[in-house]
Amino acid sequence: MKFVIATGNEGKVREFKRILEPMGFEVLSLKEMGLTLDVEETGTTFAENARIKAQEACRLTGLAAPGIYSARYSGEGDDGNNQKLLRQLAGVPAEKRTGRYICAISCIFPDQTELTAEGICEGKIGYALSGDHGFGYDPLFYVGERSFGQYGDEEKDKISHRGKALRLFCEKLKEYQAKND
Repeated sequence: MKFVIATGNEGKVREFKRILEPMGFEVLSLKEMGLTLDVEETGTTFAENARIKAQEACRLTGLAAPGIYSARYSGEGDDGNNQKLLRQLAGVPAEKRTGRYICAISCIFPDQTELTAEGICEGKIGYALSGDHGFGYDPLFYVGERSFGQYGDEEKDKISHRGKALRLFCEKLKEYQAKND
């Protein structure tokens, strides 16, 4: 089965490919298809905004399209987001620097069937960037004693919000395929 991932975030595309391709799925980015997705994310939840993106990508491509939502915090990319977060949390004690990653996946198929999955990863927000792996807030988001920026890909996929959501999504996808074969 072929999917187009409804995001312009290459880090998310890499994670989707890394997890879904070994299971036999072909994963394409919007960029690989020569497309950009410009939709207004007007939902009030991660899941609603993921659905909005998935519906538009499916309409544009005719392919099954998982949509992924994440907020644009600073409007200045990963470094701007991280620096803004550090400024906002200046002086906040360690016990109150909790964080949560959420991944909401909504996959729309050409027949308008929708599969959804969500994953959550609880952590803490560090005081400085640490590590050079991952993307986004990974150098600031700590699970245990290390930031996601210090985890290798496979290790991160086992505990991350996106890894959890994608594993659940794959279970639902197998059920969908069994019913539609």
